[in-house]
Amino acid sequence: MEKEIKTIVSNTNLKHIAIIMDGNRRWAKNKNLPSAVGHKKGVEALKKTLRACNDFGVKYLTVYAFSTENWNRKKEEVDFLMNLVAITLTNELEEMHKENVQIHFIGDLTKLSQSLQEILQNAVNKTKNNTGVNLQIALNYGSRDEIVHAVKKIVSSEISESEITEKLISDNLYTNGIPDPDVLIRTGGEQRISNYLLWQIAYSEIIIMNEYWPEFDKKLLASAIKEFGNRHRRYGK
Repeated sequence: MEKEIKTIVSNTNLKHIAIIMDGNRRWAKNKNLPSAVGHKKGVEALKKTLRACNDFGVKYLTVYAFSTENWNRKKEEVDFLMNLVAITLTNELEEMHKENVQIHFIGDLTKLSQSLQEILQNAVNKTKNNTGVNLQIALNYGSRDEIVHAVKKIVSSEISESEITEKLISDNLYTNGIPDPDVLIRTGGEQRISNYLLWQIAYSEIIIMNEYWPEFDKKLLASAIKEFGNRHRRYGK
């Protein structure tokens, strides 16, 4: 399987996979478990996916961990999720570093606690010279918020109207320097974008998978890559 998938990745020039990791709570509910268990299983699924990307030769992986709208959830769940991010990065950082993962975060990180910001920055600093999979974690991220943030940066630079281009806008997004996703995968069966990478996925192939995120693994990623390999990307032509 691995050789076949690596060939598809190479032949299609697949560089970047973005994922909406949906279904942690529904997976837990179906098993009569607390939602916290679903979120913890979701972390395990991310580790499997990250390793699979490395095995298949996929260079960039961007995952939707916490949206700007997720603050509207119950406080105890929000607190748990933020604590889970902190604990996971603290406990798993050394292993990810050894596996040559380069970690980045996209989103408005200023809204996070100072202690969590320091943990995130430490992860970025420690892995910045790694040359393996580039992992972007979208945290307190919303695409509309990102675009507003980019426009404000451009306006503050007092640039002339004639200088405003698509490239200029891209260069001022959180994802500056990262190629746009070739494919967007959403688990959990829902068929919506949920304010995720709206600018960047203009020509991404979208694959909806019914499996919940805690069930996601190397086999399911391979299935998605095979589906991508069967698509014909036209870019509006």
